[in-house]
Amino acid sequence: MKHCIQLVFIGIALALSGCATAPAGKTVYIPSGKESYYEKYHFAPVLRAGDTVIISGIAAAGEGSYEDKVRRMFERMKSDLALAGLTPADVVEITTFHTEPKDTAAFDEEWDRVLKIHAEYFPAGNYPAWTAIGGIVLLAPGAVVEMRVVAVVGAGKSLKVDYETSR
Repeated sequence: MKHCIQLVFIGIALALSGCATAPAGKTVYIPSGKESYYEKYHFAPVLRAGDTVIISGIAAAGEGSYEDKVRRMFERMKSDLALAGLTPADVVEITTFHTEPKDTAAFDEEWDRVLKIHAEYFPAGNYPAWTAIGGIVLLAPGAVVEMRVVAVVGAGKSLKVDYETSR
């Protein structure tokens, strides 16, 4: 009996300290106007599994300049994160797919354009991991970039940057 009471107190302490496990199962968030993604195309635009939130590809498309399209893509990321109660500070990884660059010089030029907008959403060194892939075809008409996002609940609460040094 004594051990059972101790286990109950340990469980309560873990729950109160935030060390309890994340909720089981998945939650799909569907942004307004994107119902067809789930119903017709059978994919989750925003999916939360435990403490991990994954945003499916967001296309930088539509009217306007290259910068307008990319900025709308990042704004959509921000609003999709908000559906799950997160912010860009919680993002741990992005993957971008670029249509325009076909070689290193073209990619470097485009990279500079994307970085200026990226800095508006990931300021002060709070950068996620990032994989960028160039020279591909995207399904969204007129899209110049597409971005996939992975975020973790609470990741934005603190940041530690650890530079490897000679030992």
